[in-house]
Amino acid sequence: MKLSLESMDVANKKVFVRVDFNVPMKDGQITNDKRIRAAIPTITYLLEKGAKIILASHMGRPKGAVKAELSLAPVAERLSQLLGKPVAFVAESIGPDVEAAVNDLQVGQVLLLENLRFHIGEEKNDPEYAKALASLADLAINDAFGVSHRAAASVDAIASYTQLGAGLLLKKEIDALSKVVNHAEKPMAAIIGGAKVSDKISVISNLLPKVDVLIIGGGMANTFMAAQGHSVGKSLLEEDRIQTAKDLLDQAKKEGKRLLTPVDVVVAAAFADDADHKVVDLDAIPDDWMVLDIGPKTQVLYAESLKDMKTIVWNGPMGVFEMEHFAKGTNAVAKAVAEASAYTLVGGGDSVAAIEKSGLADKVSHISTGGGASLEFLEGKTLPGIASLTEV
Repeated sequence: MKLSLESMDVANKKVFVRVDFNVPMKDGQITNDKRIRAAIPTITYLLEKGAKIILASHMGRPKGAVKAELSLAPVAERLSQLLGKPVAFVAESIGPDVEAAVNDLQVGQVLLLENLRFHIGEEKNDPEYAKALASLADLAINDAFGVSHRAAASVDAIASYTQLGAGLLLKKEIDALSKVVNHAEKPMAAIIGGAKVSDKISVISNLLPKVDVLIIGGGMANTFMAAQGHSVGKSLLEEDRIQTAKDLLDQAKKEGKRLLTPVDVVVAAAFADDADHKVVDLDAIPDDWMVLDIGPKTQVLYAESLKDMKTIVWNGPMGVFEMEHFAKGTNAVAKAVAEASAYTLVGGGDSVAAIEKSGLADKVSHISTGGGASLEFLEGKTLPGIASLTEV
């Protein structure tokens, strides 16, 4: 079993907390503070237990260079507003200035370090950098699920120098994803979308034996349609993956699984929201048009197949949902997931954006905060930031 925050004695201790404050910025302003809000429960818990809190995060990809536009200073300001108390900020992540700021910390105070990726050691998983971070505190917490699929100094190497426990957010993610991958209530459906089969082949292979229904959408559905002998016009198509799609269709048949692919599609004359578009059956896709969404018959088929499910996991959109004319398929699936009386998990950046855009996010059991991390968990991979947690 892995160490978690609730079982750690944090009273009067300096606690290093790796959070994910990688928020979108525009002209020095935070445009979406969802990730900051997601860390509040762990921070509040530590404040209530009388800890001295040292927060650390990355932002963007500065690759070891100091870039003013990627400073976490605006995050300290926003966090202070959300907590209703001051959040001190130090413009380094290690070194004498940081040590001085940490030594001044009193119980119930919060300090935010500068962007960890301003130091080359973070992404290199450098032991010396990890040791310097660990030396700032009595114990460490990983609450950054979104980076836990990367072997970074603050979530991996640091565990060699201090106790590392799972924060409330990380534990919630592990519990939700484990429930779907390892202990799902049956019948179970997985909805897998996105542009490429090659990006999702591992997750399909890992989930196919576990599910009763597997629904395919997005650009990758074109490869499955081609594998079934249909011409897909000028659509995105991975010709080198047609055999892979055939193998998966055969595997599903042999194992008695329902692998659903589109029965009709929305095609467009060009990749643009204002392009000419129409709904066609699979045998009527024009040679010089492209598939940009699933059609209305497919929407009904997919929604119907989800009705009796007890567990549903969704990763990836059904079409080019950023364009209004090609968002109907994704919105229909979002509605079906939201209305299902199942345990529902949505993971992966695009499907999260789609469910939020549909206004149905509060109807979903769990929305994962980590795109790449949730995908790798669904693939059955071991995540470095979870493997490194202290065993108890």
